[in-house]
Amino acid sequence: MSIEEKKTVENVDPELDPQGPGSEDLALDDERRVKVLSPGAMVAKRFFRNKLAMAGIIILICMFIFSFIGGAVSPYGESQIFEDYEEVVTNFAGATLNTDYRYVEAYSGSLPTTARTSMILAVNQGADTYEAGENTYALQEIGEHSYLISGTATVAQADRLAGSYVLTSDVVEVTDDLSAAFNEAMNAGASTFTYGGTEYTITGSGRTYYMSAMQELGFATQEIIEAEGLSYQAKKEALVSLLAGDSTFEADGASYTMEIDGSTAIIFSGSDEIGTISSYSIQGVENGTVISTELRAAIIEAIENDTAAFTLPDAEGNEVEYEVVRENERYTIRTASSTRLIQTYLAPSKAHLLGTDGAGMDILTRLMYGGRISLLIGFVVVILETIIGVVLGGLAGYFGKWVDMLIMRIVDIFYCIPTWPILIILGAVMDSYQVDAKVRIYFMMVVLAVLGWPFIARIVRGQILSLREQEFMVAAEATGISVSRRIFRHLVPNVIPQLIVQCTMALGGIILTESTMSFLGIGVKFPYASWGNIISSVSNVFVMTNYWYCWIPAGFCILITVLGFNFVGDGLRDAFDPKMKR
Repeated sequence: MSIEEKKTVENVDPELDPQGPGSEDLALDDERRVKVLSPGAMVAKRFFRNKLAMAGIIILICMFIFSFIGGAVSPYGESQIFEDYEEVVTNFAGATLNTDYRYVEAYSGSLPTTARTSMILAVNQGADTYEAGENTYALQEIGEHSYLISGTATVAQADRLAGSYVLTSDVVEVTDDLSAAFNEAMNAGASTFTYGGTEYTITGSGRTYYMSAMQELGFATQEIIEAEGLSYQAKKEALVSLLAGDSTFEADGASYTMEIDGSTAIIFSGSDEIGTISSYSIQGVENGTVISTELRAAIIEAIENDTAAFTLPDAEGNEVEYEVVRENERYTIRTASSTRLIQTYLAPSKAHLLGTDGAGMDILTRLMYGGRISLLIGFVVVILETIIGVVLGGLAGYFGKWVDMLIMRIVDIFYCIPTWPILIILGAVMDSYQVDAKVRIYFMMVVLAVLGWPFIARIVRGQILSLREQEFMVAAEATGISVSRRIFRHLVPNVIPQLIVQCTMALGGIILTESTMSFLGIGVKFPYASWGNIISSVSNVFVMTNYWYCWIPAGFCILITVLGFNFVGDGLRDAFDPKMKR
């Protein structure tokens, strides 16, 4: 038997040779011999015999089905928030018995802060007049804790025009007789004059003078008047009538009636409630809460009658029940309202097999969509790394000399780049520029690929350096095949087995890197899910210890996926190794 025949017989696998060793010799074109000698078949046989590699394949198939098919058939959306509406008793308003003076001005700015502060001192001292700033004020008591305030105030301005003075005023009515009286006093050089029973004082110089008089500037009372549509005169008449016990009053040419209950009155214009006067200050708990006249009156009535609850229809006609709770001198009005509640941290159930997270989203659905992102990033980054590494590594290994030196120095530079500080800085930059969440994913893929290609280039370069001097390359060069064809059609295919092994094992590392970046908040952003940012949503010890279903499933997905890729990578490495005995 020739040497070649002996080698062939030695390579025959006993399992594939039904006749076993020692049987008849096989011809060179025998089908069984061709199958045994096929390198691909030998690699596949070794790979499928590896139990860990098969376990890795099963894990990866399950994770791909879970991520890509599971997300498609899930009844929920990736960012769907689950809500519920519940009847919740909340504080609606607060009421207190008022002991402070409230001021109603006859016109805007008629009672400055100094006048109000000094008025309280004058009332405590029992004085009828008081000084504030450069003005004198007079008090007239119109009822208990209620005073009319009068004072000297500028009521008109006079400007000289064509030899006479023209009066303008927002306080008094400027008539021809008033203008004539003012001009007469000015021509006479007088500083005061009387008109219509009121004494006016003239001040000023040059072309502008001011006319002042003792005027009713407003009133101060501890009663609270809530009536937005009433004028100053109507509010004053309403207060005076309440203090006098009258149920009707007139103001501004209109008649009003009041329904008086003790110190509280409801003001009517015809049959419409237009305001209330009471000793209670009622304010909504939330800013912007509008308390209607009817509700205000009902609250006051409940407080004075010591009623714990009452019912009143709202603007839509629905009956609303209110509770009145007393806390020392303060009353709290509470009501039941339909409140939207986000279903956060729901325990696993039939509707949500893994519960909901802190944002009220279904965790199982988020895991499915998160698997898509994590796996997609892993494969895209590996493909980009391989393309860059094969091109540059192939050029460096084939040409050598200065080309090899230049590319290898570039590789050394990339190896010296601190990866995590660069990733953190880029994440902060994208945060500051508010880069869209989808665009961030693309940026992350490119950055990881640019930072990770050097190890592929080193592997390709090393393999090509050992292959380019072999006989088949000498033959390829002798036949005149172009350089690019020699590199990418003859050399690179011989490096593919090693590349497959390295890339498969690198996939697990890239998924871990992406998960870590998302966990640190510099990777995939909301509303997109990834296994890393699902874990990062667990931000405190309480959630971590009490809601295990929020983070353990995501960690388990990362664990078994990385293990699956590592098992497959180990199996491929063993299968491609010709020295392995299986």
